[in-house]
Amino acid sequence: MTLLVDTSVWSLAFRRSSAPPVPEVDALRNALEGNDLVVTTGLILQELLQGFAGPRARRDIITRFQALPLIAPDRQDHIEAAEVRNVCRRAGVQIGTIDALLAQLCLRHGLTLLTTDQDFTHAASHCALKLWR
Repeated sequence: MTLLVDTSVWSLAFRRSSAPPVPEVDALRNALEGNDLVVTTGLILQELLQGFAGPRARRDIITRFQALPLIAPDRQDHIEAAEVRNVCRRAGVQIGTIDALLAQLCLRHGLTLLTTDQDFTHAASHCALKLWR
């Protein structure tokens, strides 16, 4: 399985105190230690760097993320992400612009999204987004 790990899970995993006992953090740890491939995108890296203060945290995040394949959205991804957001909105589900783009990257690349963000759970009932369970 190839996972795109959302900022919500990385944030829990990178906390200074020990990571909380959340199944998604355990799944991330198992994926990194096992046979699953973990990929990321610049948006997730940027969100993490914006959320953690200090040069040491910044260095640690950049160093750890250098080992992960980076996928980048193209023009068509942005077009399709707008459609994902519009389909969800018509169904009464609010999903942010970045979340719609992350969902689209998962759809395009056949990725499973590992997240604790319930917005994706709601969105997945209106598009073919695969969520880790």
